[in-house]
Amino acid sequence: MRLDGEEESRNVEDRRASSGGGGRMDMRTMMMLWPLIRPLLRSKLGLLLIGAGVAAYLMGYNPLRVIGIGGSSSAPVNKQVDAQRAVFIKKVLRSTERVWGTLLPRYGLRYKEPVLVLYRGHTQSGCGGAQSQMGPFYCPADKKVYLDLGFFDELAKRHNAPGDFAQAYVLAHEIGHHVQDLVGTLDKVQKLKQKWGGRSKAANALQVKVELQADCYAGVWGHYAQKEFHMLEPGDLEEALNAASAIGDDTLQKEATGRVVPDAFTHGSSKQRVAWFRRGFESGDIRQCNTFR
Repeated sequence: MRLDGEEESRNVEDRRASSGGGGRMDMRTMMMLWPLIRPLLRSKLGLLLIGAGVAAYLMGYNPLRVIGIGGSSSAPVNKQVDAQRAVFIKKVLRSTERVWGTLLPRYGLRYKEPVLVLYRGHTQSGCGGAQSQMGPFYCPADKKVYLDLGFFDELAKRHNAPGDFAQAYVLAHEIGHHVQDLVGTLDKVQKLKQKWGGRSKAANALQVKVELQADCYAGVWGHYAQKEFHMLEPGDLEEALNAASAIGDDTLQKEATGRVVPDAFTHGSSKQRVAWFRRGFESGDIRQCNTFR
């Protein structure tokens, strides 16, 4: 992507230094750990263990993971890569603000910009606890998108979907949920799901429509990112389509269990996700993103 001239969004709440998984320990965490640390101070072995933990912490590892506190990964955080990703994703967020801020008024709607929360390991959201294992998500209760930048390592290594535009697609999808929230779609869907039962087949099918529409909205953003701002480079579209395919429910189920259970889909098949993203990208028209028909 060509983002050199793009400014960074200011609607970012960076909690990486205070959330679990490599950030600074807050006072609450220290109070929890003190009963464990105090006995260690009385012996040479204890002091050695504390020293090893501090050294690991400074190197980017999370020594608390061994007792169930902190992030989901014991891998060290490459602070330079992390910083570069943060700048990149802030620029992508700014591009979504520019696109949707211009586009929605054409449909008689006002775009209210969401906040992006960057965290590491775990944090709190208006929808409850946020953990890196959950992947990126949008919380309608506080109008914020939650993202652990380490997810992009998983996207590239576990799902074989590398590339900057693949990362941009992930954020654009979550912003798509924010657009759904603004137009009232999420509220209507939630009421129907409660009526039908949260985990019924009908509720799952409805959630798939929500996710596919967010994919289509991500495609609409990509359409204007290219048309108005010329951000895309050769291969970018393929990166997004590859990412959409790699995280389809059927693909993920095959990887996890070796079989596919369509009734358990919550995001749509790989083919569906690719098709709806492409539809939004080629049309640039949110009216083409009605997955509920």
